[in-house]
Amino acid sequence: MNAIRKFTVYKQSNGKENMIYLSGELDLSAASELAAVLDSVVNLENQSLTLDLRELRYIDSTGIGMFVSVLKVRAAMQAAFRIQHIPAKIQRLFDLTGVSRYFVNGDQQSANQRATERKEEII
Repeated sequence: MNAIRKFTVYKQSNGKENMIYLSGELDLSAASELAAVLDSVVNLENQSLTLDLRELRYIDSTGIGMFVSVLKVRAAMQAAFRIQHIPAKIQRLFDLTGVSRYFVNGDQQSANQRATERKEEII
C-alpha cells in the first residue's frame, strides 16, 4: 500500500542561492522534514535563502513558527531571506497572525535588504 505524501520539500542550490520549494500541507507532522532541510542552509550567511510556497496548500502555527525562526536567524546575520509565491489563502493567514509584515515577499522585492532597516523588534 502506497502512502500519499501530504508534504514534500525540495532544495535547489547553486552556491549563491538556496531555493526551498514546499508542497502540500506543512504542519507538526511535517516539521521535522522541513527542519532537516532548513538546518543545512539557514546559517550560510553568504548565500541567499528563498522559500517558494507556490504549491503549499496549508500551514499551521508550527510552520509559521519555523518561518519566524528562520527570519530571526537570517536577520541577525544580515543575510538575505525571502518568501515567494505565497498563495492567497496562506497570505491571509500571515496577515491575520501579523507575521506578513516581517516576511519579504519575493514577488514584490528581490532581496531582503530591508531586514537591516527594520526598526521594530521581530517577534
